[in-house]
Amino acid sequence: MTTEPLILLTISDGVAYLTLNRAQRHNSLVPELVGELSYALAEIRRHDLVAMVLAGAGKSFSTGGDIAAFHSVPRGQRRAYAETLVGGLHGAILTLLEMPMPVIARVHGPVTGGSLGLVLAADLVAMSSPAFIAPYYVDVGFSPDGGWTALLPERIGAARAREIQLLNRHVSAESAVAYGIATEAVAPEQIDRVIAGWLDALRGKSRGSLRATRELLMPPERRTAIAGKLQRELDRFLHTIESEEADAGMAKFLAVA
Repeated sequence: MTTEPLILLTISDGVAYLTLNRAQRHNSLVPELVGELSYALAEIRRHDLVAMVLAGAGKSFSTGGDIAAFHSVPRGQRRAYAETLVGGLHGAILTLLEMPMPVIARVHGPVTGGSLGLVLAADLVAMSSPAFIAPYYVDVGFSPDGGWTALLPERIGAARAREIQLLNRHVSAESAVAYGIATEAVAPEQIDRVIAGWLDALRGKSRGSLRATRELLMPPERRTAIAGKLQRELDRFLHTIESEEADAGMAKFLAVA
């Protein structure tokens, strides 16, 4: 019996298409998926490309860490599990921020939990109108990860980032554009056309200039600062994941999911 890959990667006409492929679990994150993601990103970096497109299979972009998988791990082993998962996710986010080509995110469905960091690492984000972004940390009993405190406040302002996370606000595609998270909110049937238009535009640009622009927008000192903030997120996540509150929060979340 063959196991379907958790990451799909194709390279065509100068573009890498990377798809999170765990649709039956809404592309929720587990260590195996994050490991395959890191491997795929390393492979993409080996090619001279116009751009890469990051998407999710099925109805969701990604619902963040798989809560059922977390809850199934004995409490005394969750710290090690979380370190592999969240540490790997943060590594992938940093790699995306440093990719030598523009990164496009195709967000056609929900983005929750730490998977937001994959979207925040993109240069251009097409978000279809039914999609939304939500943290869920205060409902589950987790500490924020994936850049919710390391990247989001810089993008939308600290006050709005606090409001969204403390009150678990859902951010629509239209609001995501207004806040500066997404580039364009589109109807579901238009999302691929919009991305194709961006790719056509990028193909007509200087690859050297595209690379230089991305590198200048992510200088070493900024990358170091972001890495430090992501490490703080990981440290706090590891501190809370074995708590009784997190255990109860996961059980409650799964009971109504």
